[in-house]
Amino acid sequence: MLLDFEQPIASLEGKLQEMQKLAADSDVDVSEAVAALEAKIKTLKVETYANLTRWQRVQLSRHPERPYTLDYVQGMADKFVELHGDRTVRDDKAMVGGFAEIGDRTVMIIGQQKGHNTKQRQFRNFGMPNPEGYRKALRLMKLAEKFGKPIVTFIDTPGAFPGLEAEERGQGEAIARNLKEMFMLKVPVICVIIGEGASGGALGIGIGDRVLMLENTWYSVISPENCSTILWRSWDYKEQAAEAMKPTATDMLQAGLVDGIVKEPLGGAHTNAEEMIAILKDTLLSTLAELDAIPAAERISQRIDKFSAMGVVVE
Repeated sequence: MLLDFEQPIASLEGKLQEMQKLAADSDVDVSEAVAALEAKIKTLKVETYANLTRWQRVQLSRHPERPYTLDYVQGMADKFVELHGDRTVRDDKAMVGGFAEIGDRTVMIIGQQKGHNTKQRQFRNFGMPNPEGYRKALRLMKLAEKFGKPIVTFIDTPGAFPGLEAEERGQGEAIARNLKEMFMLKVPVICVIIGEGASGGALGIGIGDRVLMLENTWYSVISPENCSTILWRSWDYKEQAAEAMKPTATDMLQAGLVDGIVKEPLGGAHTNAEEMIAILKDTLLSTLAELDAIPAAERISQRIDKFSAMGVVVE
């Protein structure tokens, strides 16, 4: 899948493949032309991805080939034991979690899971958890706290499921309870936005000692399309909405709403999933080591103070 702004790069890469094929099928020496074209492609990539608009970064965050929660788990964990169910209603397939061994650490990983094809997307409800998903997440957090294991959450959702049945089962209450309980967890908590971080659906597993965003992700109370629909009664102004909302990782860091940005491979996480997984694994391990040095009571106090300081209050 190619996004609009990637077309010029794809065109040059097509020419490069033609040159390489010509060199393989004949005795013509095109090594200099190939090297020049490779350099041109690299320069164009650097310039393109360094100057993306906010809407283009939103598009990259939704790329169907980006790694999802279980891709990261499988790539960075030596062992993973998935745990199921909220012990009340059912097992929500849009929210996954379990104990994992990452390097020499055992952690509880919890995250929203999308699907790589139509069947998987339907099975995972497009990454939109129901109340039981958030209640399962809280159950697993409490289990991790009981055994003294750090918690890592992967956020990637277009929002909590907005269906009538979700509201009937207490969607708002489930998310609100998670917010309250996550503030008081005694173990280290790291939250990573790996794709879309939309609304309360993201916040329901987004209260942590460190909140990190991958380079090409977004985090906001509403999507640019829905913002456009409310303000202009049309999706046609989504690019303007994205610019006004400032939802990208750079914007969030400048506003003090997240603690750090994790660099992605050139072109986005989907261009080199193995490298992205390795980068995030190293980041998690170093961040856990940093949090280990802080006493639990102080960690909780810092967590509360950090989120309490966000926003502006006018009396």
